[in-house]
Order: sequence, then structure tokens, then C-alpha cells
Amino acid sequence: MSRIGKKPVLLPAGVQVKINGSDVHVKGPKGELARSFDPAMTIAQQGNEVIVSRPDDQRQNRALHGLTRALLNNMVEGVTTGFKKTLMVDGVGYRAELAGKRLMLYLGYSHPIMIEPPAGITIEADPKAKTITIAGIDKEKVGEISAEIRSLRPPEPYKGKGIRYSDEVVRRKAGKAGKVGG
Repeated sequence: MSRIGKKPVLLPAGVQVKINGSDVHVKGPKGELARSFDPAMTIAQQGNEVIVSRPDDQRQNRALHGLTRALLNNMVEGVTTGFKKTLMVDGVGYRAELAGKRLMLYLGYSHPIMIEPPAGITIEADPKAKTITIAGIDKEKVGEISAEIRSLRPPEPYKGKGIRYSDEVVRRKAGKAGKVGG
């Protein structure tokens, strides 16, 4: 059995789960999420736990077992506590600021880049600390928006300029060694 798949998903107080075949709807204090899973997986609620089981030990079903449980757990965690990613903007003249709900990025290009957050995602920018915080209840959306923003100017290895995750370590390279001898 899958180590992750056989663990039950614990439902904290205030979280409701509606299971309709392979469609699952999770409602909690921060909002609600819905997702359709593979019909081969059996999802059942027993008290304050949701249990995922698979029909057999085929390779595909073993893979889906752990995936389904992890996605369900992320849905429950999202509607209770939410998810957050922090990005750092590093570089001379690079900055991020909010214009209404839109994020304006000045990253050394000839024009500022405007990012409109999708529904359910909030973006905060601190110009003094040069940080961008992306928060929401859907882990997939939070990660996707964070990756899109980072891809606009990924950190470069020589001076470390660009946008990076707050916990990301940029491997620095030495510059040109210069001419020796001659």
C-alpha cells in the first residue's frame, strides 16, 4: 500500500466534505474548493476522516492512490489555513508595487509588467522589504502564480539579481578570472 495513500485525511472542526462519486466539495472557514478525481479511486468519509482506497495493485492505481489523498489533504488544509508563497525582488532599480489589486513589476525592462491576480488569490507587495506575498486557498494556483512571477526575471548566478523564492538559495558563480601572465 501507498504510505501516503493509506493515511486518512483528518477533518478539523468547521470543515465539511461532500462526496458525490469521484467529485469532492470541501467547505471551510476560508472558502470552498471542488475537484473531480479519477473514478477508479474510492473516496469515503468516516466520522471526521476521509479515506481513499484503490481497487487493485496496478501501477496506475498505486500512483493515483497517493496523489488523490495528497490533493484531498491540500484541499482541507487550504480551506482551514490557506497557502502562502513569498518572493524576493533583488537588483538595483528592481521593484514591485501594488496599483489597486494589480501587481506592477519594474524589472529592468523598458516597460513595467502588470499582473492581474486570478479569483481567489491575493497579492501583497512590500516595496521597502522588496517582497511579494501570494496567498490563497488553492495550493496549485498559488504555486502557479508564484512561478509565473519568478519566470519574468529568474535569479542570475553572477550578481544574484532577479526574483527568487524567499527560501531559495541561488548558487553564485565567480566572474571572469582576468588575464594572468602574458
